[in-house]
Amino acid sequence: MNEDTPTLEDVRAAMDRGELFVEYQPIVSLVTQRCVGAEALVRWLRSGTVWPASRFVELIENTPLSGRLTYWVIDTIAQELDQWLTEHRDIYISINVPPEILGRGGLEYAAVRSGLRAHVSQILLEITERGVPDRLGLDALNSLAEHGVRLALDDVFLTGANLAVLSRGRFEVIKVDRKLIAQLAAQAPDPVWLPGLRSLLTHSELQVIAEGVESHYQADVLARAGVQMAQGFLFSSSLTARGLMQFQEQTNNVR
Repeated sequence: MNEDTPTLEDVRAAMDRGELFVEYQPIVSLVTQRCVGAEALVRWLRSGTVWPASRFVELIENTPLSGRLTYWVIDTIAQELDQWLTEHRDIYISINVPPEILGRGGLEYAAVRSGLRAHVSQILLEITERGVPDRLGLDALNSLAEHGVRLALDDVFLTGANLAVLSRGRFEVIKVDRKLIAQLAAQAPDPVWLPGLRSLLTHSELQVIAEGVESHYQADVLARAGVQMAQGFLFSSSLTARGLMQFQEQTNNVR
């Protein structure tokens, strides 16, 4: 097996050896330029190279490791950020959640056990459109929303299918996919999806996070369209827990 194509057992062994870790991608207000939250991202230190989750997480979808990894992420966030979240009640952390673990009780158990349940209003659960769960999972999502957890629809392409998904769950946030954001360039006219996004923001109470923002031009266009938040290399790469705290303090001091 090529080392660049790990197996399920490779991922299991990596978890057993403690080779996985969490970094945090800051989310910034386009209005105030302050850090308002962060997305928790799993990383794998494999043979001296840091791998993003995109290189291995699909291997464990719909397997027991999917739940194990999610619960470990929750534990890690609680260990690294509990005190900081207590001191900064206006900051939130977003967590990617696979649909197969929803509605089975494990998510709430992990949150209670780790202590993260105390920060329920500071948690944003991210679900992809393809990962919108079965009825049991969707009921669980909506129940979590009733108890204060915020829900985000991730990797949104602003299609009719997206809107249909939004109508099925109590989503407060949508995350516009980085592939759309990459279409925003000074030498090109407004992409066809931008007027639709403006209309959605005008006629709903949804909050929008733009992913993959890499230029001031993109940030300016999005801000003028009414997009409230963004993440991407323009603001920061993913950071350690300590790095996130320092970044938040630095942006909080910007006037």
